[in-house]
Amino acid sequence: MGLALALAPVASAQDYSQNPNYGSANLSGGFTPDPYRVSLRAGGSIDVSQSISRCRGYITNAPDFRLSFSAGSLPLIISVASSADTTLVINGPDGNFYCDDDGGVNGSNPSVRFNSPGSGQYDIWVGTYSPGSNPSATLHISEVSSQ
Repeated sequence: MGLALALAPVASAQDYSQNPNYGSANLSGGFTPDPYRVSLRAGGSIDVSQSISRCRGYITNAPDFRLSFSAGSLPLIISVASSADTTLVINGPDGNFYCDDDGGVNGSNPSVRFNSPGSGQYDIWVGTYSPGSNPSATLHISEVSSQ
């Protein structure tokens, strides 16, 4: 599983103060069902690499999903399943951005693993490699496995 860390303060292209496009959830360590799944459309018109150079993909300004997480003793794994090549951008509770491209199980979808996750708000964007491309995708939130 890939974990790419882009240490950057709040980036101008991603506005985590906006309401998320596909809702939010409050989860605590040991949550069920695991994985928690969210169906969404990936992509957007904003090139995230313009504000966070180590991140890739086109995203929306607002997060796709917001997770409020109370950490337990297990890792937190956020990944995406899609027939399209997707990317993942996460603003963690520590204020840092975490990004991945192909760290998921099949090598063409993203996965970010927090081995010792912090409690707090995780704002999540699922991107694509083409602006305006909006393929179906499923966001997976797990303490057990990546997608």
